[in-house]
Amino acid sequence: MPDVEKLKNQQEKVKTEIRQLENRQKILLNRKTDTERKARTRLLIEHGAILESIFPATTVMTGEEVKAFLSAVSRLPEVIRLLKNKPESQDMQQS
Repeated sequence: MPDVEKLKNQQEKVKTEIRQLENRQKILLNRKTDTERKARTRLLIEHGAILESIFPATTVMTGEEVKAFLSAVSRLPEVIRLLKNKPESQDMQQS
């Protein structure tokens, strides 16, 4: 009988360890998600600040107005040309 009790105790210890590891995994996944969300938020803020510094009039526009403005700008021939050459310009910046 003592062997059966010993095995039950070991089983309970292993179950407890599994629960602890599952909780640790949840905590780590939450940290990863938070870190990714914060990085995305920072990127959006930076891009918004750049947009506002180049086009100050966008500060008073609604989201839909900014979207329409950027859509119109993106159809300009010079912008289309720049966007088509984007990989080349990135290569030049990295050199």
